[in-house]
Amino acid sequence: MELGAADVLEVAGVPVTTVQRTFLDLAQLLSLDELVAVGDQIVCEHRRSFGPPKVAMVELDELNAYLAGHQSARSIRRLREAMGLVRVGSDSPPETRLRLLIVRAGLPLFVPNCELLDDEGNALVAPDLSCEEYRTCVEYDGDHHFTPEQHGKDHDRDFITASLGWRQVLVNREDMRFGGRAAVTKVARMLVQAGWPDPKNIAGTSLLGLLGTRKDVA
Repeated sequence: MELGAADVLEVAGVPVTTVQRTFLDLAQLLSLDELVAVGDQIVCEHRRSFGPPKVAMVELDELNAYLAGHQSARSIRRLREAMGLVRVGSDSPPETRLRLLIVRAGLPLFVPNCELLDDEGNALVAPDLSCEEYRTCVEYDGDHHFTPEQHGKDHDRDFITASLGWRQVLVNREDMRFGGRAAVTKVARMLVQAGWPDPKNIAGTSLLGLLGTRKDVA
């Protein structure tokens, strides 16, 4: 394997491949959606007006420039497709998967971690995914949301979101089963309440007991 200066760095005195090079090498091993999830984590950054900032491992433009210089690499076509789906702001692989489900279902555009503002222009919350057109947002509640401390913070988040006039959909791991049917339908039904015309009647999809009873349905 030939490695250039931009491919290697030292960590605690040990030579390792850079984040960019590692991402390039992973293209031979991972599926498209897995690559998108990794790409999202690499470029994720937050420069919000509240909370601590988060710095990207590699900024999106820099990662794209690096990959553009390796057009003869194996699986570069899959990488280009993945980079077309990578977005700045997704904090976790489940959030990435949820965003991809929403895109592929044909729902309106949702943006990761967009700040919601009050009437004075103050940013109060930043949901995982937000659709400005229909003032609808989605939060993915992973396992860490079930600690008492986080539960209290989430109650505050939900109250603030509602007070700003936004509709909120809460999605969890169970909603993501069976191809994410419950998650997509939940979001679609909330969008319809907000005025989305739903031309394909996604909100009318039968959940076959997926809500409430959580029966195992193939």
